[in-house]
Amino acid sequence: MTQPVLEQFDTVRTTVSFPKTLIERGQHFVDVGIVPSRNALIVAALESFLDELEGAEIDRQFAAMADDEAYRAFASSEAEAFAESDWEALTIAEGQGHEAG
Repeated sequence: MTQPVLEQFDTVRTTVSFPKTLIERGQHFVDVGIVPSRNALIVAALESFLDELEGAEIDRQFAAMADDEAYRAFASSEAEAFAESDWEALTIAEGQGHEAG
């Protein structure tokens, strides 16, 4: 028999307050069996929300790199350093593609 979702992880018990309508909306999915419990629903929702926030943070960091002169100089230097080997790899790959076809 599989363990309940939360028994697979270290957990911390906490108390939070939610708007009544939010609990009612979530309870519907517990009642129809889509999620096993209100707690599992909240954990899944929080994980999803944090994944979105972390993804947005990564996007912000990449966007900041576009304005970072030191990074742009480094990236350009690295691209130049590997240009010849990149070209060789491309021509080899293209040659193999034509042979397979």
